[in-house]
Amino acid sequence: MNDYIILTDSTTDLPLTYFKEHNVHYVTLPYTIDGETYEGEHQLDGKTFYSRMRNGSLPTTSQVNPETALEAYRSIISTNNCDILCIAFSSGLSGTYNSFRIAAEEYTEEDPDHKIIVIDSLAASLGEGLMVHKAVCLKNKGYSLEENADWITKHRENFVHNFTVDDLFHLHRGGRVSKATAIVGTLANVKPILHVDSEGHLINVGKVRGRKKALTALVDAMEKQIGEYRDKNDIVFISHGDCEEDAKEVANMITNRFGIQNFLINPISPTIGAHAGPGTVALFYLGDYR
Repeated sequence: MNDYIILTDSTTDLPLTYFKEHNVHYVTLPYTIDGETYEGEHQLDGKTFYSRMRNGSLPTTSQVNPETALEAYRSIISTNNCDILCIAFSSGLSGTYNSFRIAAEEYTEEDPDHKIIVIDSLAASLGEGLMVHKAVCLKNKGYSLEENADWITKHRENFVHNFTVDDLFHLHRGGRVSKATAIVGTLANVKPILHVDSEGHLINVGKVRGRKKALTALVDAMEKQIGEYRDKNDIVFISHGDCEEDAKEVANMITNRFGIQNFLINPISPTIGAHAGPGTVALFYLGDYR
C-alpha cells in the first residue's frame, strides 16, 4: 500500500504556510487583471488586487486545464512514489474538477501502480479549505486513502458556506443578480446573503439592509444549520475580501454565541475574489445541512 499526498487548488484560500506545514500540494487557477495574467508563483498580493478592483479593474479567471493537472500528478508521484487524494473546486462553479478527473484517468492508464482519487468538493474558498483541513486531520489519524475519500464524500454536504458581499455589481457581472437588482439594492443599501448549495452552486438565500445586519445574519444562519455539530467544530474558517476587521467581528459574535474560540481567518484569493469583490465576508463550518 502506497502512502498518499493531498492535492487541491488555489481556490481553497488557505494560507501558503498551511500548505507547507501539512505537505498539501496545490495547483493555481490563473486570473487576469489590467491585461496581465497571474499564475503559479507570479501573484498579486491581496491588498493590491482588491485596491485595483475598488478602482474599477475587472479581473477574469480561468480553470485548471487537464494538462496542468496531469503535470501536477506526475511531479508529485515521481518525487514521492505515492498515491494522491485530490480535492477539487466545485464542479458547480468551475470546470477544474473535470480537468482533474480527466487527468487522473489518463495518468492511471500509464501508471496503474499508483491510485488517484478525485473528489468534487462542491465547495469554494475556505469551505473547500475546511474540507482539505479535515482530510489532513483524518490522514494524520491514520485513515487510508480510500477511508479518507469515503468520509469526505459522505460528509461534503455538511461543509456549510454562508457569505455576504458589499457590492452587488460584482455578482451582476457573474450573472448572479440582474443589473436592476444591483442598482436598486445598492441605492437601498441592501446586502445579499448567499450560500453554496448541495450541488455546489452559488445561491442567493436572503437579503438584509445594512452591513452590520448582514454580518449578524451569517451567525444567525449558523445557529440554524449547525445542529448536531454544535460541539464538533473545533475550528471555524472565515474568509474576507480585504476586510479583516469585519471577519474578526463575525468571529467575536460566534465566540459569544457558541463559545468557539479557534478560527482560521484568511483573505479570499483573487480567483474567488474576482467574482465576489472587495468587502466579501464568508463563514464556513460543519453543520447538519447547507
